[in-house]
Amino acid sequence: MTTQVESCWNVIGIEGDRTCAELSTHIHCRNCPVYSAAGRCLLERPTPEKYRHEWTKFIAESPAQKKPNLPTYAVRTSETLTVVIFRLHQEWLALPAQVFKETTPPSVIHTLPHRQNQVLRGLINIRGELLLCVSLSHLLNIEPSELPSSSLSPVSHSRMAVIEKAGNAWVFPVDEIYGVHRFHRRELRDVLRNVTQTTQTYTKGLFSWQPLNLPTVRTVSYLDDELLFTSLARKAQ
Repeated sequence: MTTQVESCWNVIGIEGDRTCAELSTHIHCRNCPVYSAAGRCLLERPTPEKYRHEWTKFIAESPAQKKPNLPTYAVRTSETLTVVIFRLHQEWLALPAQVFKETTPPSVIHTLPHRQNQVLRGLINIRGELLLCVSLSHLLNIEPSELPSSSLSPVSHSRMAVIEKAGNAWVFPVDEIYGVHRFHRRELRDVLRNVTQTTQTYTKGLFSWQPLNLPTVRTVSYLDDELLFTSLARKAQ
């Protein structure tokens, strides 16, 4: 028996034309009860016939025996990069998805006395935990600019992004966050000369990305998370 799931998020939601009236309340489809109910429906669906047998056989095979035409979800490859794409002013940037802990609505930033540092903005309360809030725009030397409405997504919301690596957590505001994107490592290109010197220092490479329902292809800077965390620890003092 096949379980039918209503996938309104692909039609009027975040992956569709974004005309759903609930987006103004939930911001993203993953926060909507309909989306949650669909997830529960998928998790609770009956196991397909021969499912266990096929996967038992697949796992028992050696890598050399695995067929090349298996679906991409069955065979993971280190050449596939999974990132979270976000915007700071006019720049589209990406960091490895594994360093992203969560995103939250904008919150009050409590400044620290006697701290004259443009990178360190202060403290912010995230679910009862006080974390250091930084300005990635200042660290990367990204200047504000007026963006034409055609270059923005139909639904654009400022958020606070929480990143963590090796127990070190930071919060920084973003002007827009797209979400998770996957691409092949070979799609990375060398950094262009018109990228600011500071941003270029932190960029591993560039890749092209086209948001849904927008005709323009974006150039996204893939940031070096190791260097970023090291610099934040040093400069946010």
